[in-house]
Amino acid sequence: MAVDLRQVMAAFLTFSMFVMLGNMIKKDHIDPLFEPLPELTTVQYGELKVSKPTKLKLTEIKYGPWLEQDEAVRPCSNKPTLKGKEQFDGYIFFSLTHGPEYHASQIANAVVVARQLGATLALPDIRGDKEGDKMKFGEVYNVDKFLASLDGVVRVDINPPADLLDARLPIVRVPNRASEEYINSKLKPIFQSRRNIRIVTYFNSSAMIKGQVSHQSNAYQCLALFESLKLQPGLQELADSMLGTLRSLSTKMHGRFVAVDLRIKTCQGKKCSSAQEIGDFLKRIGFDTSTTIYVTQTGWHNSLNALRDIFPNSFVKDAIVPADEKVKFMDLKSRGYDRYIDFYMCTQGDVFVPAFQNKFYGSVVGKRIGLGKTQIFLPAKKTSELASGYISPYIAKKSHFAYSCLC
Repeated sequence: MAVDLRQVMAAFLTFSMFVMLGNMIKKDHIDPLFEPLPELTTVQYGELKVSKPTKLKLTEIKYGPWLEQDEAVRPCSNKPTLKGKEQFDGYIFFSLTHGPEYHASQIANAVVVARQLGATLALPDIRGDKEGDKMKFGEVYNVDKFLASLDGVVRVDINPPADLLDARLPIVRVPNRASEEYINSKLKPIFQSRRNIRIVTYFNSSAMIKGQVSHQSNAYQCLALFESLKLQPGLQELADSMLGTLRSLSTKMHGRFVAVDLRIKTCQGKKCSSAQEIGDFLKRIGFDTSTTIYVTQTGWHNSLNALRDIFPNSFVKDAIVPADEKVKFMDLKSRGYDRYIDFYMCTQGDVFVPAFQNKFYGSVVGKRIGLGKTQIFLPAKKTSELASGYISPYIAKKSHFAYSCLC
C-alpha cells in the first residue's frame, strides 16, 4: 500500500504540537507544585525573630513578604489538679455570648471561679445576639475535647440538675481575668450562702486599675486560651474542607493565603480600613496580585470590588464551600455559624490582616501565637514599603496576654 508522505508529515507535526503543549502545561502548572521551598535564613525584626527566603529566583521575588511559620508553642505551666482542693456542693453556671472571640476568655474566667470556690462547673450554653436565641455547647464545640482538657482541673457536669437550670439563681458580674482576691471577697460569700450562682463576665479595662483583675496569667486561663475550645466534628470538617479549597487555589504561593477580617456591617461607624485601602496596603508591601485573599464578609458586597480589582483571587466563604456541602452551609449560616468559620480561617491563614483593632483581632492573635503563625500586619497610612514596619505590636513587642503563658 502506498504511503502518502504528506499525511505522515501532518501526523508528525500534530504529535509534536501535543508534546509541546503538554510540556508547557507541566512547566507552568505541575512543576511549581513540586519545587522545594527556598532555603531559609533567620533575621531580626525588632524583638520578633522570623525566617525569610534567601536565594530567591527572579520570578519568586514578586510573590510577597511571606515568612515561614514559627515553631508552635504551648503553655509552660504544669496542668493543675484537684488533689487536696476543698470541694463544696454547688454549681457555677454561665453562658457563652457575643461570638467566638469572647468564648475562651469566658471559659477561662468560669474555670478560675469554679476552681477557687471549689464548685462544679455546669457545661455552658451559647446565647445568640437576639433575646431567646440559644444553642447547646455541643452544637458548636467538641464536648469530649472540652471535658478532656479540664479533666482533673475542675469538675464539669454536662447534665446539671434540671431544677437548677430553671431556677432564678443569683447573677454575679465578674471582670475578665478576675483575681483570686476579688473572687474570695466578692463571690465566695454569695456562693457559700446560696451554693449555686450564675456568673457573667464583663470586659472593662478599668477593672485592672481597681485591682479586680489579675496582672499575671495562670494555668487555667492559659489552658482555656490554647486547649479547651475545639469545633465540633461536623463543623470542623466543613471548615477544613473550605481551608483546603483556599490552599488549592494558592498553588503558586505553595498553598499560602492571606486572611482579612473585613465585615462591612461591623465597620460601620468605626475607624476601619476599607477594601480599597487594604488592597493598596497589601500591594504596597509586596504581595503579588495573584495572592489568594480570604475575606470574612458574609456574602459578596459591592464595596469589596475595589479589593478584587487589585487581587482577583479574593473570596468570601460563600464562594469556597464545596458543592456537596452547600445545603449544610446555608443552614449553618442561618444560625450564625459563619462567625466560627471566620474565626477559624483567620487563625489558620498564613497572614492575618484586621481591618480594625477589636476583640476579634486580639483573640485571633492569641490563637495564632499558640500555633506559631505570627505574621500579622496592621494596615496604616504610611509610605514605607517594608512589611516589617507594619507588624502587629502584639507580636513585635510581645505584648499579648498569650505570651505570659509561654516559657
